Amino acid sequence: MQGAQAAQKYVVCNADEGDSGTFADRLLMEGDPLTLLEGMTIAGLAVGATQGYIYLRSEYPNAARILQQAIVLCREAGYLGRNLRDSGRDFDIELRIGAGSYVCGEETALLESLEGKRGQVRAKPPLPALQGLFGQPTLIQNVLTFAAVPQIIAQGAAAYQALGVARSRGTLAIQLAGNVRCGGLIEVPFGLTLRQVLDTYAGGTASGRPMRAVQVGGPLGAYLPEAQWDTPLDYEAFAAIGAALGHGGIVVHDDSANLAELARYAMAFCAHESCGKCTPCRIGSTRGTEILERVLAGENVSANLALLRELCDVLTHGSLCAMGGMTPYPVLSALNHFPQDFNA
Repeated sequence: MQGAQAAQKYVVCNADEGDSGTFADRLLMEGDPLTLLEGMTIAGLAVGATQGYIYLRSEYPNAARILQQAIVLCREAGYLGRNLRDSGRDFDIELRIGAGSYVCGEETALLESLEGKRGQVRAKPPLPALQGLFGQPTLIQNVLTFAAVPQIIAQGAAAYQALGVARSRGTLAIQLAGNVRCGGLIEVPFGLTLRQVLDTYAGGTASGRPMRAVQVGGPLGAYLPEAQWDTPLDYEAFAAIGAALGHGGIVVHDDSANLAELARYAMAFCAHESCGKCTPCRIGSTRGTEILERVLAGENVSANLALLRELCDVLTHGSLCAMGGMTPYPVLSALNHFPQDFNA
């Protein structure tokens, strides 16, 4: 991005926080919007961009109001706009509101929406860093990444690098939700196990029943049984067990949950939210929902589950983006770890 040659470059913040059980971005934007604006400004100056955009989901009206006020205050103080603090450098930020599409959380669909087009995924390459917003080099990152920049500069890279494990450095914002007594937001270094987080912060289930499955990483994250709760919270460790950390959302289910029904929900969610650009996601999720409905009805369960696994393979390897590519995560994890629910 820094080496890309162009008359205009952009910085875009992805604040389309659409995963179920996630709210870290909202809390930061409502509680400390200046940190986000400062991080975006530093990024813009670093890569030679003069214009930034925050793409905010429409369901966050309070965050929109607070961010807009913060942008005005920064402009009045000379920290946004032309000739920042008499530096001779220009950088400004505008707030744009999404229209409720889950797939616009994917960076290229977000860029399409920012351009006033239908929110559909672009093929990559070209990468946004070379041809992004309006065809110009674009740095696009999420809220927490930009908000971490001022702290890293203030304390030094070594202090940030000292936190975490392996390739997952720094801290992770974890959002505890679902069937828990103590839901909320915590920030911990990468490397704690899922069990440590649950035992230390969740306080058990709200229902008082035992925990059975924990979904990590949003509605397309895997359902983890207790046997996997000792997995460290880092990206590589989760990838090794066929799971993903995603935006750090953790949703707890007790022993009354039916994982076959939750797997069907994941497929139906994908069918509903698909942008329609690629066939595996658009058609595959619809057929997957139909297959799971037949399984739940007890129709030819063995053959339908075999067909479901084949379909998940097509979704994983044939989808244009993570929307279709990750839909098999909750489905296969439920099928692999809770097979009894599919044969009830």
